[in-house]
Amino acid sequence: MSEPFEAGEVCLLLDARSRTYLVDLRPGATFQYHAGGIPHDAIIGSPPGSVHRTTSQARLVALRPRLADYVLRMKRGPQVVYPKDLGAIVHWGDIAPGMTVLEAGTGSGALTLALLRAVGPEGKVVSVEKRPEHAAHAVAAITRFLGGLPGNLDLRDGLVEDLVGEVGPDRLVLDLPEPWHTVEAAAEGLADHGVLTTYLPTIPQVSRVRDAMRRTGRFAPPTTFEVLHREWAADGRSVRPSHQMVGHTGFITVAYKTLEEPGAPAGDEPPGPDAE
Repeated sequence: MSEPFEAGEVCLLLDARSRTYLVDLRPGATFQYHAGGIPHDAIIGSPPGSVHRTTSQARLVALRPRLADYVLRMKRGPQVVYPKDLGAIVHWGDIAPGMTVLEAGTGSGALTLALLRAVGPEGKVVSVEKRPEHAAHAVAAITRFLGGLPGNLDLRDGLVEDLVGEVGPDRLVLDLPEPWHTVEAAAEGLADHGVLTTYLPTIPQVSRVRDAMRRTGRFAPPTTFEVLHREWAADGRSVRPSHQMVGHTGFITVAYKTLEEPGAPAGDEPPGPDAE
């Protein structure tokens, strides 16, 4: 059985209609919604999955939020990377336990949390954010979910292109509006056979970053894709797709860094059909 809830923890309450509520458990406080209230003290000390009744006898299940639950319900600030994209970035970016990952920018902290989980306690995430207000938001979001800042997270301010050579990361993940400014530094400072991943909202941005990769002559032809997410309702014989879906949120571009070819000029390959 999982450890019981403690004061200060984040709890996910699930009602009978599958609606969820994210609650910070505080002694003496009460969660109140349209179907009554429940004291936080009734949840603190109980195990995840326990069933509770509100003052109006409404049924609530207390759960530890999954990372996906937390990301979808976390306080909004900078643009949040959706869970459907987080999984694709981690897997297509080939981020594994024990690796050192350099991320920019920290933004909402959602991608940082996913990277920390992927690299594990033996790995390291260096996250760069040049906007102080975004950095402060990310610190609060990460601390709220993990209960503090982990020792393998190194938060920096400034420009990521100034840090690639210093960190020498195994993987580089760029959630920036103009990641092409970092590609040349990545060609030099990213570990050999490392992977560069970018996350961008528009195709013109994708074209520019792919062109920047080609000009260095140090990246294998990249892959660009998007992830669409649609849920299905399956209740007895009633099986149908949801009327709503999460469509376009961003384009993910992934490229391997190659070894330098002696004597070959940078960008000696002609642009492909998708280049500008």
